[in-house]
Amino acid sequence: MTMDDVFDVPVDARADAPLRRARINPRQRHDRGLLTDLIAVLSAHPKGLRRWSVMRAMRTRRERAGHDLTLKFEDEIERLFRDFCAAEPPAEGETKPFFRPKETAGEVWAADPARLAAFLNGEDAA
Repeated sequence: MTMDDVFDVPVDARADAPLRRARINPRQRHDRGLLTDLIAVLSAHPKGLRRWSVMRAMRTRRERAGHDLTLKFEDEIERLFRDFCAAEPPAEGETKPFFRPKETAGEVWAADPARLAAFLNGEDAA
């Protein structure tokens, strides 16, 4: 009996697994953590938060978790928000979870619960 029989996985697939893990960009891992925090912050406030309140909440979350804050911390968060912000008006089938509420004064960021659920389900499937 060979190792292939035991694991029932081709040798080539097992040999490539560490390489695939090594190819994950550290920036993508960092962005995924920031995106998770941004989702948590905006989900906790259904009506949305002003940009500066989002930044303060994100900074507090990251510091409590023991993460270092980069010099471009706010730029990274803003880029993530823009990347995952739905167009106005949102297109049919849009799964970008964030938006800017029209009925508020100032720069307010919010997460749409329905699109957030679709986005998270899509992330889990990928």
